[in-house]
Amino acid sequence: MATKQRYIVESLNPDFGYFYRAGKTLHTSKTKFQNIEVIDSAEFGRVMLLDGVTQVTSRNEFLYHEPMVHPALIGHPNPADVLIIGAGDGGILREVLKHDTVERAVMAELDGGVVDFCAKLMPEISDGAFTDKRTKLEIGDGRKYVEKTKAKFDVVIMDMTDPFGPAVMLYTKEFFNSVKKTFKNPNGVFVMHTESPISRPRTFQQCHRTLAGVFKFRRTFYLYIHMYAVLWSVTVCSDSVDVSTFTAVDIGVRLNARGVSGLKCYNGATHQAMLTPMPFVQDLLDDLESVPVITDRKPIVLDDIDINSSGKLTIIEA
Repeated sequence: MATKQRYIVESLNPDFGYFYRAGKTLHTSKTKFQNIEVIDSAEFGRVMLLDGVTQVTSRNEFLYHEPMVHPALIGHPNPADVLIIGAGDGGILREVLKHDTVERAVMAELDGGVVDFCAKLMPEISDGAFTDKRTKLEIGDGRKYVEKTKAKFDVVIMDMTDPFGPAVMLYTKEFFNSVKKTFKNPNGVFVMHTESPISRPRTFQQCHRTLAGVFKFRRTFYLYIHMYAVLWSVTVCSDSVDVSTFTAVDIGVRLNARGVSGLKCYNGATHQAMLTPMPFVQDLLDDLESVPVITDRKPIVLDDIDINSSGKLTIIEA
């Protein structure tokens, strides 16, 4: 007799995506903003889904979290105050706090329920970061926090969902200018993911064109992320810090001086390797004028997808 297998189907664009087999549902909950589910998966370990869309996995999550944090913090000479926008699972916060220069890490997360949920059911992601005395949680809208805060930061890290729906307002030129105003001084560094040049090439271009109107230096790291199943990109921005100039030795010295060890993805060699775009990606970067800037007035992304089409549970007889 055939058994029913459950699969999570994720859309990366209207014509392309991936799937993985789902095991048991371990917990479900609902916050003010969204439905949360944790499932078991042979491929990814524990998986957290928000409204049916994969957000974080316990296996190989470092492939995303380490490159989102360490190139930016290594680029700054003394990152003492760090702002994290989003990232409610705590993985970004965990990596930030590995730098002993960090005195304060503010995490502005819209949904406090995600923070509570992950701290209890996926504690391996944050690894105690939420209870670190340097951590300050600000529950609320990330854009409003940036626009209203009087606090100043050395590094700002944005780990938001893709720029579709309401989240697009954190990808506009106006918002990036607001981020820039939170910097303590010209050494300020901003980092965000800039989509996939394969599955969402036009949105990748739009992110870069929009950032180009705000920051002098924009250095992009290219990496494969297991839980996204595609080539991805992370871009480090600044008006005075150019992270492409750091040698592997420079990076090793700074990591050691700050007590950062045990990394699984990032070091001096991979820093240099991830900075090199493939020729087809460089062609996209050379053609930014073909796409519009994302603005508050026109917050339109060209590779928009219906996020509700992602994360559908498919039952297959096997």
